[in-house]
Amino acid sequence: MKKILKNTKRMLPSNEMESCDILIEDKAIKKIQPGITEEADIVINLEGKLVLPGFIDVHIHLREPGGEHKETILTGTKAAAHGGFTTVCAMPNTNPVLDNVESVEALFDKIHEDAQVRVLPYASITKNLKGEELTNIEKLAEMGIFAFTDDGVGIQTTDMMFEVMKRAQAVGTPIVAHCEDNSVVYGGVVHEGKVSESLNLPGIPSISESVQIARDVLLSEATGSHYHVCHVSTKESVRVIRDAKRAGINVTAEVTPHHLLLNEEDITIASTNFKMNPPLRGKKDQEALLEGLLDGTIDCIATDHAPHAVWEKTTGMMDAPFGIVGLETAFSLLYTHLVKTSKVTLKQLVDWLTIRPAEVFQLPYGRLEEGSVADITVVDLEKNTIIDKETFHSKGRNTPFDNWNVYGKPVLTMVEGKVVYIDEGDLHG
Repeated sequence: MKKILKNTKRMLPSNEMESCDILIEDKAIKKIQPGITEEADIVINLEGKLVLPGFIDVHIHLREPGGEHKETILTGTKAAAHGGFTTVCAMPNTNPVLDNVESVEALFDKIHEDAQVRVLPYASITKNLKGEELTNIEKLAEMGIFAFTDDGVGIQTTDMMFEVMKRAQAVGTPIVAHCEDNSVVYGGVVHEGKVSESLNLPGIPSISESVQIARDVLLSEATGSHYHVCHVSTKESVRVIRDAKRAGINVTAEVTPHHLLLNEEDITIASTNFKMNPPLRGKKDQEALLEGLLDGTIDCIATDHAPHAVWEKTTGMMDAPFGIVGLETAFSLLYTHLVKTSKVTLKQLVDWLTIRPAEVFQLPYGRLEEGSVADITVVDLEKNTIIDKETFHSKGRNTPFDNWNVYGKPVLTMVEGKVVYIDEGDLHG
């Protein structure tokens, strides 16, 4: 089946726009040029809107199996498509944990049945995320697991992290780390700083994150393993990663939209929509994160989409679970508050959401060129909307960005040439 996207624009390496049409056939992009006249089964007039490579999110939570009241593979991937994401990487802290052949096989089957976009699942580093016994890294990698993580908990012992890095290096898979030293968390629920004092809440010190990163980059150097740091949040962490990269250590890192756009001073009341792990840090941390993105210390942006049921988030700051949703708001928020304010270019933002995560994990996606897989996101940069959590495709409503005014709306998402989301109010086939 042939499809043509007519009257669109693409972004050139110079950050300028070029008018073109796009011919899609056999799940791939066959032609990108102005005025394609070939016959096609489907023609979609994009009316001058911008076509981009499909976004890639290397850190999300789909909750299934075991947490279907929070999210499912179906609802989570619908949310991804709504937000312009064509590839998402799902964390293994489910119930049961993805730590063995049987649970991984069952998940692959469910993904094939229900997923609206491409889902690449992680498996856990340790059995049941307990940090006591390693999973069968070699066997799970053979099954197609692309990386391993105990996301949600840090690997507490050096010997465990050292051993898993050696084994991961032998099979060529990355180790992805939620960095948190439990001995210095002190039961905190927000960053240890101004807000923890003013709201009389226990705080999480920055050192709880950065001290594990410092340990792990040295282990990465010793083993040669690819080590990827999840959701960097502190200026000290940025400094450690920057120094490690300068030393030639194979370390990469991600940052979330909420850590780029918010800091602890935005928490004016004890709202659980501001409770996430790692927490919103200080203003200087926030500034360091953007600086780290701009100088290449941090490689990409990932949402850490973490949906929870409404009732779970109404139990107060001390008892509510950590996490916010992010798949459906990421691009618009970042475009509005980073690109339109001239802090970054549109090309930089798109690269952090597409080609850079693909390069970090050696994925064959994230490009918009002839011959590449037809993963495509179309955005209307002029579209002005108000974020309304009640319109989310995700089951999660836990966001601090409700009612924010934003520009830049994804209006069409295609995975391997298949339309998985279209805004019928903005586009007509």
